[in-house]
Formats: sequence, C-alpha cells, structure tokens
Amino acid sequence: MGSSNSDDAGVYKITNDVAVVFTTDFFTPIVDDPYSFGAIAAANSLSDVYAMGGRAIASLNMAMLPSDSKFFPYIRQIMQGGIDKMKEAGVSVIGGHTVKDKEPKFGYAVLGLIHPDKILDNAKAKPGDALILTKKIGTGIVSTGIKAGMCSNAVIEELTSSMAALNKRASEIMLEIGVSTATDITGFGLIGHLSEVLNASKCQSRLYSSRVPYFDEAVRLAERDIAPGGTLGNLKIYNPIIEWSKGVTDSEQVMMNDAQTSGGLLIFVPQERKDKLVGALQKENILAAHIGDVLSENIKSDKKVFVEK
Repeated sequence: MGSSNSDDAGVYKITNDVAVVFTTDFFTPIVDDPYSFGAIAAANSLSDVYAMGGRAIASLNMAMLPSDSKFFPYIRQIMQGGIDKMKEAGVSVIGGHTVKDKEPKFGYAVLGLIHPDKILDNAKAKPGDALILTKKIGTGIVSTGIKAGMCSNAVIEELTSSMAALNKRASEIMLEIGVSTATDITGFGLIGHLSEVLNASKCQSRLYSSRVPYFDEAVRLAERDIAPGGTLGNLKIYNPIIEWSKGVTDSEQVMMNDAQTSGGLLIFVPQERKDKLVGALQKENILAAHIGDVLSENIKSDKKVFVEK
C-alpha cells in the first residue's frame, strides 16, 4: 500500500499473516521546553501507525540540530523526551541519524506490524459511519499565540499535554470495538484529513461545527484573526469542497482547517457501535466527540463536506 489514497503510512505485505507499517515525521520545535519537544515529536511520529490499526515496535530517530556547544544540553533533553515517550509506547529506539542544521528539527521513522486483512486504510469508510474525534482541535492556532506571547502558562501546559499524549490506547480500543477505518489529524487539519478518507472511499460527510471540541484559547485567538500560515493555506485549498451553512462563523471555519501537530484520531465507526466506542474511550479518560457522520447516500454535488452549526 503506497501513497495513491494519501494513507497515513505505507504498508508492505510479508506473509499472509504479517505486514509491516512504515511512517516517518519530523518538525521544528512546537514548544519551548526541549524535553516536551522530544516527547511530542515521538507521539506524533507513532500516530500514523496507530491510525492504520498497527502495532508500533521499533523506531529510528532523525535529528537535525545546531552544532554550537551551547545547544548540547538541549540535545540531551530532546533525545530523552523522545526516548521516554517511545518507552511509554513500548517501542524500541534502535538507532537514528543526526545532521548539523541551524534550526533544530526532530522526529522518528517508525516500524509497525499489522495483519494484511486488518489494515484501516482510507478507502474503507462506509455510508452512515459516525465520526468520532479523540483530541481537541486548535494546536496550530494556540502555538502561534504562544510564540506571540499571548498565552498563559496554563494554556501552554494544556497544549503540551494534549500533543504529547499517545493515540495508542485509543487505537487499541477502536480495534477491540470494530470500526470501519481511522485517520490521525495533523498538518492538513480536520477538514483536510477527513477529505482524504472521503475521496478514497467515494463518500461525503456532514459535520457539526458546534460539536467539534476546540481548545478554549484557540477560539479566543481565532476570533482575533490569529492563525498560522499553514492553517490559512488549508482553508484556501479545501474551501472548494466544503459547503458551509450560514450559522458557521469565520473563526470556526479557520479552526476546522487548523494545521494540527500530534492531533487525535478521527474514527469512522458504524452507527450501531458508536455508543460502545464512545463509552469505552471515555472510560479511559479519552475524549470521544461525535462531530458528524458519513452521509448514507451521496448528494449530487462536487462538495465533499457539508458543515452545519
């Protein structure tokens, strides 16, 4: 399985019972604390494997770091944050590669395992599926606010905690319940990653902006027109496939296209299993917001996503 359907990771079949899942991701610091940066980078890199329904087993770090000796203590903290998060996930760090770079960048290549018949790829969404989101939206907007000095320490802590949280248990629960498919919400935003699944599955969906869980700070900042370039780029790219109802505000439109870092899983689950999935996630203190549904029948329209208040 390659890139034809914009899936979260590549999959290579080894035997009739075993396939390997490959993914990689790295980025510049999203928070100031180096340890947290390493932990977030690890959680983000693992997420693609979890979204595919796989079990991550090994990783290689990718580090692009300044060679100035003054930066060396931060390197140790970044690496340790990543190692500890991988350990929490039960994933071995078996090596990596480091190059000199003026601006630090860090992440991982991750290897996972999956049964070839149980891959949750983008082409498996079904008409009528409920859409369940497992983390709040708004990391890009809030991160921009933090860089501008507009956010409190409490906001920074909430954001950091969310981005560093693994999607591992949410993935395990969705596999136990039985779902159609899933994707993780990252750089293309909620609308962008949803549209990738809808395109591959030849479906349309209806979302409810009032059901989407946003960081409170993201709402405040978006209403003040604070948003990163990637978010505004997403809005421009995906707007042609969206039909917004009159009640959806401009700030909600921006937030639903916000470029996320280490966002949650968007799970496509049959309606008859929705309540069981939501209950199981909430029992383990995992957010489980029913934000919309795949349409039971496609509407004659070039739009993919219909957003109501």
